[in-house]
Amino acid sequence: MPDPGVPTTLRLEEHDEGVVVLTLDRPDRSNAMTVTMFEELEQTSRVLDRREGLRVVVLTGAGKAFCAGYDLADAERLPELGALGMLDLQEHAARALAAVRGLRVPVIAAVNGAAAGGGLSLALAADIRIGSSRARFKASFVTIGLSAGDLGTSWLLPRLIGPAAASEFVYTGRTMEAREAERNGLLNRVVDADELLPAAFELAGQIRRNSPGGVQLSKRALHANMEIGSYAAALELENRGQALLTRTADMAEALEAFRTGRDPVFGGS
Repeated sequence: MPDPGVPTTLRLEEHDEGVVVLTLDRPDRSNAMTVTMFEELEQTSRVLDRREGLRVVVLTGAGKAFCAGYDLADAERLPELGALGMLDLQEHAARALAAVRGLRVPVIAAVNGAAAGGGLSLALAADIRIGSSRARFKASFVTIGLSAGDLGTSWLLPRLIGPAAASEFVYTGRTMEAREAERNGLLNRVVDADELLPAAFELAGQIRRNSPGGVQLSKRALHANMEIGSYAAALELENRGQALLTRTADMAEALEAFRTGRDPVFGGS
């Protein structure tokens, strides 16, 4: 019997100080999602969010795929569920992806292969996406009788690639290859397969060199201002964040480093 405290569908590894790699670890099933994976994604994200010194999370998949979406072997039981049972399962999955997106630190998705259905949704939940040349995306919902209004896809996708491109992509259920995804803004950039994790780690290192509080409140502001439609409300949020950060030791350290011509050493306080 596996230890309930140890994930069975995920793998956590420390890459560098403050940088953690979260790997979906069901390579024999193309890292397809199950109820257990949803539980473990939510729980692991909550634990990571409380980890002192965490600076960046790199999210990727084991083997050749990023995530093939909901495991169709598990999906066979879905028609047996009543409306409330299905709603409970859907909300369970949504909480898991919301927990990933809600991590206080940046999440970099290193998309190593296919990201379909819920796997696409998970990639969208990251702050930044770097793709291998083997990465490909498929909004497969409509091909199995479901809606692209799933796990945040209908909200995040149009904001990344625009409403018209999102509509064409989800209504056809077609596959979007890596280079098209880069052109459309779904991927920040595409690299060779063997350069994917090194590129993600290099980016994580660039982020890690900056003020932890500054990065975290920047993420909070970017997320919050996607939720509101008022310039005045955005300014109010930004003003509070900047006022808070000027009270930190890291801000004083940055000013002193600038004055003396050296690189700052941030402590996260």
